[in-house]
Amino acid sequence: MAIQKDKPMPGIAFKAMSFYFALRHRLEDVTKPLKKAGITEGQIVLDFGCGPGHYTIAAAKMVGESGRVYALDIHPLAARSVEKKAAKKSLTNIKTIISDRDTGLPDQSIDTALVYDTIHMIKDKQALARELHRVLKPDGLLSVIAEHVKVEDIIKILEKDGPFSLRDRQGNLINLKRLTPK
Repeated sequence: MAIQKDKPMPGIAFKAMSFYFALRHRLEDVTKPLKKAGITEGQIVLDFGCGPGHYTIAAAKMVGESGRVYALDIHPLAARSVEKKAAKKSLTNIKTIISDRDTGLPDQSIDTALVYDTIHMIKDKQALARELHRVLKPDGLLSVIAEHVKVEDIIKILEKDGPFSLRDRQGNLINLKRLTPK
């Protein structure tokens, strides 16, 4: 079976989305879901579908110099946006990755994976679940903000075949534990 590949949105759509998020994130605390996901000093975090990088920058501050944040997005403009923001804030613990799904990261190297307001755009959600399961440490956490989709549907997909188990849910924020395959 062929794996469905995702494609980046047009540049103009990405710029419009970035503008919208810049306004939206001025009104909301982007650290709130990160705190609920347990992001702490020294962790290694993957921000999957990082977009313009609002969560990436906040996570990089939270993990500090001893931690690292990988900001992955399919869109090259996302990587440039994150890199500019990181440079402006003198953050050196962020590395950008341009990819549709494959992270290129080592097995079991990530403490927490963030998939915030992105999962609805992913065509092959099971392939995404497999990749995130691969890169998460045995006690790793997958934190998802499910926008534009039913939360219950996302939970069902991520729990399918046992890669993840629901740890907690607060509205559209879902935190799932990585399970070890049987």
